[in-house]
Amino acid sequence: MALNAGIRPAIFAQRGQNSGEAMSIAAILHEFTPSSVGIKIEEVPDLSPGEGEVLLDMLAAPINPADLNILEGKYGELPDLPSRVGNEGSGRVVAVGESVSRLQVGDLVVVLQRGTWGNQMVVKETNAWKVPSDLDPAQAAMLAVNPPTALLMLQTVKLQPGEWVVQNAANSAVGRSVIQIARSKGLRTLNVVRRPELIDELKALGADVVVTEDTDLRKEISTFCGKDKPRLGLNAVGGASALNLANSLAAGGQLVTYGAMGRQPLKIPNGLLIFKGLQFTGFWLSSWKKTASEEEIASVFAELSALAEKGELLIAVDTTFPLKDLHTALEKASGESRSGKVMLDLAS
Repeated sequence: MALNAGIRPAIFAQRGQNSGEAMSIAAILHEFTPSSVGIKIEEVPDLSPGEGEVLLDMLAAPINPADLNILEGKYGELPDLPSRVGNEGSGRVVAVGESVSRLQVGDLVVVLQRGTWGNQMVVKETNAWKVPSDLDPAQAAMLAVNPPTALLMLQTVKLQPGEWVVQNAANSAVGRSVIQIARSKGLRTLNVVRRPELIDELKALGADVVVTEDTDLRKEISTFCGKDKPRLGLNAVGGASALNLANSLAAGGQLVTYGAMGRQPLKIPNGLLIFKGLQFTGFWLSSWKKTASEEEIASVFAELSALAEKGELLIAVDTTFPLKDLHTALEKASGESRSGKVMLDLAS
C-alpha cells in the first residue's frame, strides 16, 4: 500500500493559480444523525477574508473519529447547525485581509479551525500555521490533531532519553505518532494492540516492544523493560486495558487518558493511589488550544513539521476520495478494514 495512495502533491501545488474559476463548495451538516444523511455538499457564498483573516484554497483533509462523532452528535463540543465540518486540513493562502502579518499569499498552512471539508475556507490568521511549502499537503493536513496530541502527552512527564512509555491503541493515528515522536526523542515505547498481525508493522515504524491486549503487563513488565518501569502511560481504551497499563507503571507514574475506544470507564484500585502514588489525568487537545499561547502553538507545529519534512513522522493514508464522494468516504472511514486515514482531496 502506498503511504499516500491517490495523493499527488504536484496537483496540490498547482491549485490556487486558478482560484475563483469555480464556485466554492463545502460539506454542510444540517442534522446530527448516526448515518451521513444529515450532511450535504453545497455551494457557499463568495468568500473573502476580513480583518485578521486569510482565504485558503483547501488541499486535503482527513476524516477523523472526532468528525464522525460530531456527525452523530456525540462529541464534547458540537456546532450550531447548519455548520461546516472537518476538524483539520491543509490549504494554501490565496488572499489576506487587513492586519494579517504572519502569513502571505502562497504559504502552505495547517488549519486549526472547524470547517475544512470544502475547496475554499476563510480562517483567522491565529488558526492557520505555516509549514514548509514543499511538505506533502496530505501529511500537512494530518498535523493538527493526532501528532500534537501525541507530542503534548509525551511532555506530561519530563522523561529522559532511554526511558519507557507504555500505551494501548498503539495502532491508532495517535499511537503511531507516539511511536515516531518518542523515537525521535530517544524514548522507548511498549505498545499494546488488539491484533497480533500488527506487531511487525509497528516494529518497522520504530516501536521497541509490541504485545497484544491479553498480555499481563504487571507480570511481564520486567521482561520488557528490565528495572526501568515506565513513568508514563497513555490510555485511549479504558476499562481493563487501562488498568493493565496502570499496573505496569513505576511508583509515582502517570496515566494520561485521551480516549475511550472500549467505552468502559476507568476502574482504579485504591492501592494504585495509596501505595504506588499513581497520578491519573486526562488530555483533550481542544482544551490545550484554548489556553496555549501563539508561541507555544508555533513551537509545536515547528517541531512536528520538521519531523514530517525529514520523514520521521509519517501518517498512513488508506484511501483518497474527492469531496464529491464524501458519503462514500464517510462509509469507508466508519469501517474497520483500513490501514490508515481516509483522506479528502479538496483540490480535485
